[in-house]
Amino acid sequence: MEKKIRARIIGTGSYTPPRRMINADFEKIVDTSDEWIVSRTGIRERRIADDDMTTSDMAVQAVQRALEMARCTHEDIDALIVGTVTPDYKVPSTACVIQEKMGMPNAVAFDNLAACAGFLNGLSIARSFIECGVYRKIVVVGVEKLSSITNYKDRNTCVLFGDAAGAAVVAPDDSGAGILSTFMKSAGSLRELLWIPVGGTRNPYSRENALNGSDKLRMSGSDVFKVAVREMCTSALKVVDDAGLERKDIALVVPHQANIRIIDALTKRLGVGSDKVYVNIDMYGNTSSASVPLALDEANRSGRIKPGDHVVMVAFGGGLIWGSALVRW
Repeated sequence: MEKKIRARIIGTGSYTPPRRMINADFEKIVDTSDEWIVSRTGIRERRIADDDMTTSDMAVQAVQRALEMARCTHEDIDALIVGTVTPDYKVPSTACVIQEKMGMPNAVAFDNLAACAGFLNGLSIARSFIECGVYRKIVVVGVEKLSSITNYKDRNTCVLFGDAAGAAVVAPDDSGAGILSTFMKSAGSLRELLWIPVGGTRNPYSRENALNGSDKLRMSGSDVFKVAVREMCTSALKVVDDAGLERKDIALVVPHQANIRIIDALTKRLGVGSDKVYVNIDMYGNTSSASVPLALDEANRSGRIKPGDHVVMVAFGGGLIWGSALVRW
């Protein structure tokens, strides 16, 4: 019998800027406190990129580390898929900028805009490419410079976000390991729960709307919370069921690091122990599409993931869009 070809993650990498912004720093600019932030979000600090550091600069660092782990050269890469809502330019794609910076002459490069679910959306696309035999080695990236679209006058949102990049190298494998199932879903009717109202063709950017913060992230936190908990749980269980597994088979859950209360609620609904959920929100805050690959890389490099482990990744973001993936490591 011919062995099934699956897309397998063979290398991970991540990057966070060196500058730390702790909760006490926000006490100087908005009406908040360390206790308020920690109790409601679980965040103690986040990383903020310097003004002259671009989204692609961070991505290059993460991709290079993933390539080194995978023992791949830049010439080996057939495709580069980047999830981001903070591109270097409107045109061209940030993926094309990264391709040029890193010298990947054989790679098709493109962005996908799925907010916090950007990495998992890219991973699902990469899985399809590899299982169809279109490409053999693909780099999937989640990278954000959220500090560039954060309103630092809005105390409800400014404390949440940080900057980071994460990446994974995906390649075909017939050993039984690899991506067993993926799932994606959207609800565009709820887009205004988490969005930037200004800057597109519907509401072009102007000085007037920039002054009132309309060109920055806006979020209806309580509404997003309700949908996120419900749909992240449903998504996680779906990929487990689609793979023919049960909850007890899950070795580790790597959730989007949006809010500790969301993670705790997800953990309870999934019925898994907290020791099986990877959490780093206290150190980095919400890094959108970089969140899952950053956590995955840390879990991988720290030994939290062992060969044969079943790892569930799940994310939820603006769109609204959410998704999940189940990997046998």
